[in-house]
Amino acid sequence: MQARIDTIIERFPDLQVAVVTANNIVAPETVPQGLADEIAAIEADSLALHGDKGMGEIPGVSVWREAYKAFGVRKTSYRCSVERLIRKVRRDGKMAQIHPFVDAYNAVSLKHVFPLGADDRDKLVGDVCFREAREGDTFFALGQQPPRNDPPKSGEIIYADDRKVLCRRWNWYQDIRSPVTIETKRAVVTIQSLGAGDINAAIDDLERLLRIWFDAEVAHVTMDATNPVVDLPA
Repeated sequence: MQARIDTIIERFPDLQVAVVTANNIVAPETVPQGLADEIAAIEADSLALHGDKGMGEIPGVSVWREAYKAFGVRKTSYRCSVERLIRKVRRDGKMAQIHPFVDAYNAVSLKHVFPLGADDRDKLVGDVCFREAREGDTFFALGQQPPRNDPPKSGEIIYADDRKVLCRRWNWYQDIRSPVTIETKRAVVTIQSLGAGDINAAIDDLERLLRIWFDAEVAHVTMDATNPVVDLPA
């Protein structure tokens, strides 16, 4: 299985994507107290750091606003995933609680101000890639009832496997067909950077949380302009 950014790297030369694989996941039914305490501390730190700033003043947000504009997204209702996390914490004091695995990687996203996303590896088909949308792409938004196909616009940057869109507008919203659930045993997590922030620190934090709280076997590879196609660890 490969991951690729080769078709968009010329347009976004600062792009780096770390792909963290987690195997033999043992997910607790509820967030363990130690993990909950770390998440609460990250939420408090985010509020202290970003509570009084305009969103465009946060480097890890502003780079994605510019990227979205570059592929034609100008509506303020379409914001990258990490901007939405920061806004949620500013409004409510904490992130939404989904389930332990999602809460853990969202905490890493919030702490390091990178968009993160995860998919159940056993629900993926073929390779994964960040690329421009094309005719025939299908997308069914996670949580939408009843599900309906809402295909991406021409030229939109998406994350996809060989059969389906996994996430629309780069890192805006996930498809219903491959999310990580409490039953997931193998996951593929992406950490996406456009040059602002320390991606290696985010990798370290994510792998640490997955080892400690999910007993997962973890590994990672990183794509960039010099290495735009990588083989994922088995």
